Amino acid sequence: MRDEAILWRSNEVAKILDGQSSFDWTATGVSIDSRTVCPGDLFIPLKGDNFDGQDFILDAFNKGAVAAVSGDKGKNLEGLPVLAVNDAYEALNKLALAARERCHAKIIGVTGSVGKTSIKDAIGKLLTAQGRTFYSPNSYNNHIGVPLSLAQIPIETEFAILELGMNHAGEIKLLSEMVKPDIAIISNIEPVHIEFFSSLEAIAMAKAEIFQGLKSDGVAILNRDNKYFDLLAELAFKSGASKVVGFGIHEDADLRLIEIKTSPTNSIITASINNKKFDYEVAIPGEHWAFNSLVILAAINYAGANLELAASSFSQVKPLKGRGETHILSSNKGNIKLIDDSYNASPVSVSAAISLIKKAVVKESGRRIMVLGDMMELGKNTKKYHLDLAPKIVEAKIDLVYVTGKNMEMMSEILPDAVSVFVGKTSLELIDPLLNTLHGNDLVLIKGSAATSMSTVVNAIKDHLAIIDPKINTFKERLDAF
Repeated sequence: MRDEAILWRSNEVAKILDGQSSFDWTATGVSIDSRTVCPGDLFIPLKGDNFDGQDFILDAFNKGAVAAVSGDKGKNLEGLPVLAVNDAYEALNKLALAARERCHAKIIGVTGSVGKTSIKDAIGKLLTAQGRTFYSPNSYNNHIGVPLSLAQIPIETEFAILELGMNHAGEIKLLSEMVKPDIAIISNIEPVHIEFFSSLEAIAMAKAEIFQGLKSDGVAILNRDNKYFDLLAELAFKSGASKVVGFGIHEDADLRLIEIKTSPTNSIITASINNKKFDYEVAIPGEHWAFNSLVILAAINYAGANLELAASSFSQVKPLKGRGETHILSSNKGNIKLIDDSYNASPVSVSAAISLIKKAVVKESGRRIMVLGDMMELGKNTKKYHLDLAPKIVEAKIDLVYVTGKNMEMMSEILPDAVSVFVGKTSLELIDPLLNTLHGNDLVLIKGSAATSMSTVVNAIKDHLAIIDPKINTFKERLDAF
């Protein structure tokens, strides 16, 4: 979240970057994209595969940037507050390291196979009510996003939450050594990006790299139910963790899920946290969010914030765009519920989506409809992971399935005749057939890997149908409904 306080001054940036500047300025933000520059930003133009950010320095100034760094092309920008450096990416990293050095906040690093961004954002939103909090925007979790996030942490921040992602071994190690988290979270280990790994254990080892930068008195938060818990705990302690905290349903979990009551709109959770019973509401349906809530509360607790306040505020946490966001849509055929889970897909997240739609209440004449795109980067077991979805779809009593991608098409071919199937070569080919079949009380869930562009289907439905704000019931009304 953006803080408009002074973030960087010209003299300190020049010193950090060993650069030269004859201008005095103060920056309230840092940007690497001229399209999203805000007034007050320091612009750091990176060179990509298709564009060189230095070609857009003037655009950044026109949008309100107070200064920019530049390499050789900066020679053509006389009269502007441009700081000459040898390499813009190196400059970003130097700024990030300096930001971490001056930062006295409790820093929480989040990784895991699925749900990283949702967990990071929820921790950030709940901690914002308890102190000055920064959490990285969107999914800024790679070699560019992490240093950019660090460089934007305001000096007076009390809590900072950053997301660390990877596609290959070795990537998280570098990020963690830069972030130096006080608290390191591994939410889960699942076959995501497994195309680039020899085994699930290899993924666990790569995620464990987050402990490489963990501070000596740091805390590791791990899934107690995961078969790699013991391995990860051992690696955490070897890296200097002072404590390992487990969450889940395991009897030895420090944060233990006792009971979950789910409805179409929320979950009511009973958990034991530090041997104390907590009852709280999560305003997002799905069992996976019950487990997410335990991770989130563990991080808040060990960051030194008020656990009771955070638990009681959980009803304010909403799903992110494309990650389970629910819309009630109106058509001349009646209202339709759309669950937008189109951001990405993996075997575990698609299974969670099927479980969600299975438990959803569908009114009379309404149908359960899933729109699915291929799951990517699954390696040699790609076929199996897709075929394994078929019995789950049948068990969930899905009425119609719209698919795109050769693997989802293969899966759809083994579905029984009771499940109606439509296959499109691309996501665009699914739109008109889907719109033409929708009628009142239908429930539609859309999901697929980012490369399948399932968000285009979501946008098309929202463009054609009017969005209605769903009624928000009170905690008591929801509880009484069970």
